[in-house]
Amino acid sequence: MSLFIQSLINGLNQGAIYALVALGYSMVYGIIRMINFAHGDFIMVGAYTLFYTIPLMVSMGMPAWLSVIIAILVCVIIGVAVEVIAYKPVRGAGSMSALITALAMSLFLENLALVLFGANPKAVPEIFSMPILNIAGIILPSKYIVTLIIGIVMMSGLAFFVKYTTLGQAMRAVPEDKQASTLVGINVNKIITVTFAIGSGLAAVASLMYCSTYPRCTTDMGSMLGLKAFIAAVLGGIGSIPGAMVGGIIVGLLEIFVKVYIAPGWYEAITYGILIVVLLVKPAGLLGKNVGEKV
Repeated sequence: MSLFIQSLINGLNQGAIYALVALGYSMVYGIIRMINFAHGDFIMVGAYTLFYTIPLMVSMGMPAWLSVIIAILVCVIIGVAVEVIAYKPVRGAGSMSALITALAMSLFLENLALVLFGANPKAVPEIFSMPILNIAGIILPSKYIVTLIIGIVMMSGLAFFVKYTTLGQAMRAVPEDKQASTLVGINVNKIITVTFAIGSGLAAVASLMYCSTYPRCTTDMGSMLGLKAFIAAVLGGIGSIPGAMVGGIIVGLLEIFVKVYIAPGWYEAITYGILIVVLLVKPAGLLGKNVGEKV
């Protein structure tokens, strides 16, 4: 039972990371029907920002958690810059052009990081120095619980923002009908930029959660995380915010339980197999809707 509870907490923590990243995919796809494959690399940007800013904050006598705010700001700036410089010019050129541009941006960010930071992995310093809990024989690092709570708060906050705020309602209106949204005074370009900013900020929070669990960063870390988060988004229903949350949690739990109870070397194969099964059985995902598109 203790092993099961430990695995459950680890799986929820892992799933919350995937869910935050999957939210970025779903938000962008929901607004402009584009899969931003460079989104995973924003996690890498956030991780390297934490690596360099945590020692700086500590040396200045400031709390290490302030580096998280800097990481969010850096990711937001880069995310908005990528949207304005790379994606906006090809927005009306068709889905294939947008897809190729997204892949190119992903490769560009990874290789730029390789030039700037080198190929060797970097050990990210601890942000939260917390004890390991021993509850009835169940050993749990406190930071796992803290990062899980952060993920839940961020996802709940985003769901509230999208459902109840004026800006969130505009974000839901734009994918329904861009022309009608423009007629009622919604600035579509502004909504798209805000969507990229929010998604990039969530990626920075995901980098905090990832580095708290696995305290290292590499230039290619975002591509693998991004791919699994994309699978989570497809599983839950890409374009659906609740679907991204559900898909992320399912993928995280599945990975951990396969590692612990089946075979450690099989978890990635099973994760990628989920994508194939979902596309064959229910392409719209668990909470997605089948939408007919005119060709």
